[in-house]
Amino acid sequence: MLSKFLNFQIRCLLSLGLALLMIVPNVVYSSPLQAPGASKLNIVIVEGEGAINNIRQRTAREPIVQVEDENHRPIAGASVLFLLPDGGPSGVFGNGSRTLQVMTDSKGRAVAKGLRLNDISGKFQIKVEAAYKGSSATASINQANAVLTAGTAAAGISGKLLVILAAAGAAAGVGVVLATTSGEKLPARGNLP
Repeated sequence: MLSKFLNFQIRCLLSLGLALLMIVPNVVYSSPLQAPGASKLNIVIVEGEGAINNIRQRTAREPIVQVEDENHRPIAGASVLFLLPDGGPSGVFGNGSRTLQVMTDSKGRAVAKGLRLNDISGKFQIKVEAAYKGSSATASINQANAVLTAGTAAAGISGKLLVILAAAGAAAGVGVVLATTSGEKLPARGNLP
């Protein structure tokens, strides 16, 4: 008789426990890594990717990022941390540190103001970490420090633009040569050997 009574109590306790789990599932099943209802963040690099900073003139392109939600809507008030490398080509921010924390503005943008270069040439990455209401995201901005001459640094001409201009110049040169040949007639399309 006592065993039947204990079995009945155990079944009642198990039923009550199961009912509680069904009523408050978020308390038991929520992930400790991400708050319930937290959305995914995206970091979009707006400025600074591929920038070549001029060591001689101490000019640097300030990194600008935009933090967006999973639907690509800007998020105001997100915390953004910019981190520069400890050694090699690098620099410091306006606060004199290799780290700078800022909040995104009403457009979801964060600017790493006051980037000052060191004297070491070469490529480096600026790490970016964003956080908002339990969600986070990371990105990297690739830049380089270089000693640029006045000719290559003029008007901020990038390496890609120089390649495009060189290709356009070469094509124009070929066109001039073809246009000024001695009047040789080219074979008609159907008469090619």
